[in-house]
Amino acid sequence: MRTWALPLLCTVCLFAESAAGVRWTAPAGWKSEGTRPMRAASYAVPATQPDTENGECVVYFFGAGQGGGIEANIERWKGQFQSAGKPPAAKVNKKTVNTLAVTTVDMSGTYTGMGGPMAVQKTARPGYRLLGAIIEAPGGNLFVKFTGPAKTVGANQQRFEQFVASFRKN
Repeated sequence: MRTWALPLLCTVCLFAESAAGVRWTAPAGWKSEGTRPMRAASYAVPATQPDTENGECVVYFFGAGQGGGIEANIERWKGQFQSAGKPPAAKVNKKTVNTLAVTTVDMSGTYTGMGGPMAVQKTARPGYRLLGAIIEAPGGNLFVKFTGPAKTVGANQQRFEQFVASFRKN
């Protein structure tokens, strides 16, 4: 790699608020944690009293045609929660945001996290909530997943909705 390209790449990583042909604006107070593989953006959402753990909002982009369908992802997210020993009921809605088709999800219960071969050991976290959005972008689906203690997620629900409403085509 040429040495002049490295600073340019780092700048793109630090300030990129776009993927898959859309851009967005994170809510004030959400701290960017940058990008990682398959994560177009990650944000730490400050805990709301009496919660002691921050929430996390991640924008996943796996590439055009990758990451599975909408229903498969909703089922995957439901599988990461338990309520009375089974996956919780999820509130699912469909809407249009700035000409983009969006499916939103809301569920609560004991969060067990993501599975798979690269996952670290799961720690059950009771009293958690997930707000999700699957955005059908021109370059492929974006999967927005906001998880955390229920009070923290609830206190930030309006910010999450504003965040989803900020997605628009480039």
